[in-house]
Amino acid sequence: MKKVFRNSLLVLLMMASISLYAADEPLMIADQGIFSAGGITITSDGVFNPEDHWEETGKGQTAHVDHANVLYQRPVEETGLPMVFLHGYGQSRMGWMTTPDGRDGWSEYFLRAGHSVFLIDEPRRGEAGGTSVAGEISTKTLDQRWYTQFRIGRWENGESVANEGSQFPNDPESVDQFFRQMTPDTGMRSDMGSDFDGAMVARAVAAAIDDVYEMTGKDSVLVTHSQGGRAGWLVPEYTDHVRAIVAVEPGGAPEAGSEEYQTMLDKGVDIIMYFGDYIDNGDPRIQATAAWQGMRQTCYDFTTAYNAEGGNSTVIDLPKIGIYGNDHFMFQDYNSDEIAEHVENWIKTNVQ
Repeated sequence: MKKVFRNSLLVLLMMASISLYAADEPLMIADQGIFSAGGITITSDGVFNPEDHWEETGKGQTAHVDHANVLYQRPVEETGLPMVFLHGYGQSRMGWMTTPDGRDGWSEYFLRAGHSVFLIDEPRRGEAGGTSVAGEISTKTLDQRWYTQFRIGRWENGESVANEGSQFPNDPESVDQFFRQMTPDTGMRSDMGSDFDGAMVARAVAAAIDDVYEMTGKDSVLVTHSQGGRAGWLVPEYTDHVRAIVAVEPGGAPEAGSEEYQTMLDKGVDIIMYFGDYIDNGDPRIQATAAWQGMRQTCYDFTTAYNAEGGNSTVIDLPKIGIYGNDHFMFQDYNSDEIAEHVENWIKTNVQ
């Protein structure tokens, strides 16, 4: 296993607003740290001359790139499987750690539930910015594009207007914090994510999961969000240590019979997918409504085929189980703990 830089703690006081797991009690953490996983090393032709180290071509030198960066915390009372979190487009691991209005995120919820948590910045993003391909950092003003695509609401007359019944913290300060979560991908040229390299990300995530197995002796529950779901379906092709996948509004699911579908079926990966509100009842004038209906349908099609062949897959439409008002970032909404509790109960029932 790669060298891990650790900061072992006997007690870390991290107070949270979580009712189910005694948030008013100190959170006991046995170990935490950060490491890189996967990636490649590029070497240029030529011979490096240490007496001319400012030479401009980089001949004979290396670049360590396309790796994942992993922040982890392990609780003293570790009772569940480790959980590996992979963010979506324009995001980093920050989204799992906090909410726009400053509440504790899912990473602490699941720590308190007894899981070690491993939070990934995917290759070419956040603290894993080293890249083998040159991208372009866009300076376009696109906040409102994503506010709309993420089904938070409408942006009208320079103000955010959340959907009726929304659970999103839509006060001006929280909206400002939400927009400041966005972070560029150093290897992309498209400002729509169309040149996302899912296989490259999947290989790095798989390397991280192999490291998790070496550290804990346990297979992982992989939690993905949005674009991260596209890479998440590929991860089991590169590791044998994915026990289950929790996909939060993935951008679609694999077709039955595809390589990634068959790999997950053969390896017995349990799968659950979550979708929020404002899809069936979304504004038909907004392009995102039809887009999300289509993406969700691929997940229903996947589940029908997967279960027919002996797999275990479930799609959860939150409004259909009485949970309303959620957008694309359900893990940052006011009721994020309620959804986390549903995930935890599914893991206990289906995975452990």
